[in-house]
Amino acid sequence: MNKFKGLGVAMVTPFKADKSIDFDGLEKLTNHLIDGGVRYLVVMGTTGENPTISSNEQKEILDKVIEVNAKRLPVVFGIGGNNTESILNRLSSDDLSGIDAILSVSPYYNKPSQEGIFQHYKAISKASKWPIIMYNVPGRTGSLVTAETTLRIAELPNIICTKEASGSLDVCMDVIRQAPSDFGIISGDDNYTLSYIAAGMQGVISVIGNAYPKEFSQMVNYALDGDYKNARHLHYKLLPLMKAIFMDGNPGGVKYVLQKLGICENQFRLPVVPANKATMKAIDQAMEKL
Repeated sequence: MNKFKGLGVAMVTPFKADKSIDFDGLEKLTNHLIDGGVRYLVVMGTTGENPTISSNEQKEILDKVIEVNAKRLPVVFGIGGNNTESILNRLSSDDLSGIDAILSVSPYYNKPSQEGIFQHYKAISKASKWPIIMYNVPGRTGSLVTAETTLRIAELPNIICTKEASGSLDVCMDVIRQAPSDFGIISGDDNYTLSYIAAGMQGVISVIGNAYPKEFSQMVNYALDGDYKNARHLHYKLLPLMKAIFMDGNPGGVKYVLQKLGICENQFRLPVVPANKATMKAIDQAMEKL
């Protein structure tokens, strides 16, 4: 669990104009994050546009990140979905050598009951050779993992953390208050991270960290050290940009920032499209203040 304390980044996937994977951009991004003080890398989360990337491409992306990383940081790989059997098959057949944990989102679209969510993670726990970070993001999945269900899942072998993006401080505090001492709680919301750490979380899996890893990691580290004066200073400095990059969906906003920083192109695969003009203007204004 301690491997995943502090700032982790949900990496974007750079594309070329022809929509193929931009491996040079991926290398540049990986080094940018490592040099920026990130504690671990998260490959093929939703920020990485994994729904439109084939399994073979996902493996190529993972291999490239592992190669560039050269064991400098822990690597988390996203394997989730709404077909439990498919996830189990991937865990048994995919070559996942070189990773340190799995990030697995709660099932989306089919909206299972709380018991169904629990049984889903129980099956993954039994099948996985790697530690698992569960992911609660009802804005994407259509179903909330309640605090009660998360606490049941926390007792399963291999489930070491939850990435909590419910947007509910009540849910988060109920989990923090009652979770086993060896179970981690990680923020999945950049703009709530400071308050979540103050409430007891151990860090964040971030989007804005793609662009400003140094500043955001400093904010997270200050908060974890109890230096809330300096943490607040950086939080409010970054907050306008944190809000702006999500105005028109993720990762549209952060890829526009990365293009402006010269790290990768502002390219996407449908149905994701570039941020609209109003969002780009808001981002431009927030970046100027930084």
